[in-house]
Amino acid sequence: MPMPSPMAHPDCVRARADSVGAATDAVVQALARAAVSAVEAVGGYAGGVYLRSRSGELLLLALFTGLPLPLFRPWWRMQVNRPFPVAEAYRSGQAVHLPDAASAMSRFPQLVAGLPFPFASLYEPVAAGPERFGVLLVLRPPTPGVPVGAGDRKRLREAAEELARELSALSAAGVPVEWEGDPVSVPAEAPEAGAAGARDAVDRLAQAVLSLDRQGRIGFVNSAAEHLVGVGAGHLHGRLLWEALPWLGHPSHDDHFRAVFMSSEPVHFAARRGRHPPGAWLSVGLYPASDGVTVTIGTADPPAYAASSADPATGPGSPADQASALYRPVALAIALTEAVTARQVSAVVTEELLPAFGGRQLAIYLLDQRHLHLAWETGFPQGFLNRFDGVALDVRLPGVETLTTGRPLFFESMQRLAAAYPGIPLDADVGARAFLPLIASGRPVGSCILGFDAPRGFSPEERTVLTALAGLIAQALARARRYDSEAALAHGLQAALLPHQLPVREHVDTVGRYLPGSAGMDVGGDWYDVVETGSGRLALVIGDVQGHGVAAAATMGQLRSAVRAFALAGSTPEQVVRGTNRLLIDLDPGQFASCCYVVLDPASGSALAVRAGHPQPLLRHPDGRTEVLDLAGGVVLGVDPEASYPVTELRLEPGAVLALYTDGLVERPGVDIDEGVERLRLALASALPVPLTETADRLIGSTADRPDDIALLLASLTNGREQAAPET
Repeated sequence: MPMPSPMAHPDCVRARADSVGAATDAVVQALARAAVSAVEAVGGYAGGVYLRSRSGELLLLALFTGLPLPLFRPWWRMQVNRPFPVAEAYRSGQAVHLPDAASAMSRFPQLVAGLPFPFASLYEPVAAGPERFGVLLVLRPPTPGVPVGAGDRKRLREAAEELARELSALSAAGVPVEWEGDPVSVPAEAPEAGAAGARDAVDRLAQAVLSLDRQGRIGFVNSAAEHLVGVGAGHLHGRLLWEALPWLGHPSHDDHFRAVFMSSEPVHFAARRGRHPPGAWLSVGLYPASDGVTVTIGTADPPAYAASSADPATGPGSPADQASALYRPVALAIALTEAVTARQVSAVVTEELLPAFGGRQLAIYLLDQRHLHLAWETGFPQGFLNRFDGVALDVRLPGVETLTTGRPLFFESMQRLAAAYPGIPLDADVGARAFLPLIASGRPVGSCILGFDAPRGFSPEERTVLTALAGLIAQALARARRYDSEAALAHGLQAALLPHQLPVREHVDTVGRYLPGSAGMDVGGDWYDVVETGSGRLALVIGDVQGHGVAAAATMGQLRSAVRAFALAGSTPEQVVRGTNRLLIDLDPGQFASCCYVVLDPASGSALAVRAGHPQPLLRHPDGRTEVLDLAGGVVLGVDPEASYPVTELRLEPGAVLALYTDGLVERPGVDIDEGVERLRLALASALPVPLTETADRLIGSTADRPDDIALLLASLTNGREQAAPET
């Protein structure tokens, strides 16, 4: 059924300071004009505008019209790199048009999983030249099998272009157009009052009848409402339904309201009026139309199963039973696909699974050599679970039996748990527990314990969802353990291949440092080395193999060995790099690496340097002046077998420091590498004349959040002064 938009004129927007934040009324008015005109132009029933945040990493819903904002809080903030259509439109600068659920599912399954209703959505980037402001979106009834027409595409694009021009002008005038804070809601026009006879007819009904506008605000209320909902009509008019009747704001009802506001089908469900003390059960009917939703409320018998008779107090965002709210389990599934390590998997389960079901305690045990070992816990008394760490599979405990039998175990109270397992230590007298088997592809991985502070039941639907999610957790943990094993192998391989001690020579200090990437990244292929060539000179080498993991570490080891072999054979710097280049091409076509090779004479300070696609070294002079060297260079190793590598002559004075490094020390996503090089140059220039080991530590000390691994090699002439012990 078509649902034309009854949008308000933008002049009705009243932006509150606490909602708008730093944005001005002019920005809000521009957004409102664009959203309203776009919705009307393409026959939508809701729309809005996402704007970039100040950090640039988030898209924030700035303005929305046509639907109740509280129901869509999970989508108010969107990471720009998330697999959602609004983020893709912003990243790519291309419009995204999804005419029906089938097209949305094929391209953005996460969107449909969180909003499993029949609707179409259109997303148009708002940009002026290279500057991206955000995304204009419209929701409208679906057109299964019929793509969005050229006329609608053009009208939506024109609305976005007009908004971009307005925002660009405001920005040029010094008005901030980035968004901070909550979105602003544009109210819909109030429906015209019905005839008096119609009101009399509705007042005769024993059911409560309420009328909502498209924002969820209560308009009409019949006479029976006060008796059934326990609130007078005077306290209902003009208020949001979920504020006036908090028990309808229970998270388990959110999907019902999202469904009725986004589709044309009526919805029926049972709800309990209040929970402390528990109130009567009521039947709720929701009937959507183009201008709002009619709500009917009548008496009802208690359902055969009540999901949780001892839930915490309810309200929007309450951590109570949310099994029917699909976005939470889906968010867990999505986040699990991105978790790499076992620790990350456990953190995701804590952040997503516990809030979804109102849990307070979580423990994950992993199976190893027929024993269960505690891998993660939260919410339990400190040290309580230690007694179960390392328990064998023949011990009668619920965490063991759920894994050995493959059956989840649910205990509605601690008394039931104690009765089923006499003598088992309990961490609390009141609560409920769920024990889930973690089994991936038929292989036991471990077990998961969910704890609740109060007694509660577990509906069949909840048990099914929890069991399915346990399977996803098991698969993620199995994948993470494989990753952890490979990472340990790669770290061990690289540690074995990097030099354990640098050579000790008169008149020169050398210090090397290596740091792997931050958590979640594989070990890389960065390396450094110092080679005594046999002619009284030292060869200083640093390099970076493309990629991460065991393969990169293995290639690094081969290149390091090749460079040492060529250097010890008396090859010139140009011959060393040319030979290593050809060797890499023969070993692994398609693999490449950068490298910088410097041969230093400690006695005279003269040096010969060759660079193959590597960042330029830094040289700090004895007076503190620090420069980025301008070494001539060739292409990276592994690309061109006939590549040539020119040699540059240098001279180091006593007290000078030469710094060779890999790009992980200076490169950050979204930031020009030259800025990173300049930061490193300033850090080296400001370093006091301290032992070289302290200088190295300071240069890498501010790289805690590093996306890539780092190698650093420093060399300094001492001119016979007392040397610091060489370190690696």
